[in-house]
Amino acid sequence: MAFELPKLKYAFDALEPHIDAKTMEIHHGKHHAGYTSKLNNAIEGTELEGKNIENILKNLDKSNSAVRNNGGGFYNHSLFWEIMSPEGGGKPEGELASAIDSAYGSFEAFKEEFSKAAAGQFGSGWAWLCVHEGGKVEICSTPNQDNPIMPGVGCGGTPILGLDVWEHAYYLNYQNKRPEYIDAFFNVINWKEVSSRYAKAK
Repeated sequence: MAFELPKLKYAFDALEPHIDAKTMEIHHGKHHAGYTSKLNNAIEGTELEGKNIENILKNLDKSNSAVRNNGGGFYNHSLFWEIMSPEGGGKPEGELASAIDSAYGSFEAFKEEFSKAAAGQFGSGWAWLCVHEGGKVEICSTPNQDNPIMPGVGCGGTPILGLDVWEHAYYLNYQNKRPEYIDAFFNVINWKEVSSRYAKAK
């Protein structure tokens, strides 16, 4: 079974004014579609064909740049669309809120650390909130389309929240003002979805 571009659960303009419709359309329909198609080409006829994306990335040969870049791009964006929502924003509740408070002291302190990881990622990449077995959470960042489920990259836990800081994710609206884009992202985070991923991952 070839990988397919996942459908968005909301319209391109649903996250405005925080993320504009044109960026969403290009990001999903061109960038994510491109990673999907190139991933399928990279695994066709190999022992990776037919495996799920988590399995491919957990056992990744990092010298295989086609699978590393396009598999990462496919997985990362699939997570990214899911953890955003037009009804997003606010703060996490329940177990996830407790885990964040335990690791960072408060939601505000977590937001500051996460924003720092996203703003400080040199060039293209991602900022992540990961969960380790037992429920401990950790922030990290990765370059390019790498992610924490790849061996020896980032936190090494299960990513439950990811922010794309490639310029294609924000440049039309924010130009070089990455910190403004990061701040806007907090208005569209779907904390129910992130909490549900936390419960499964811990």
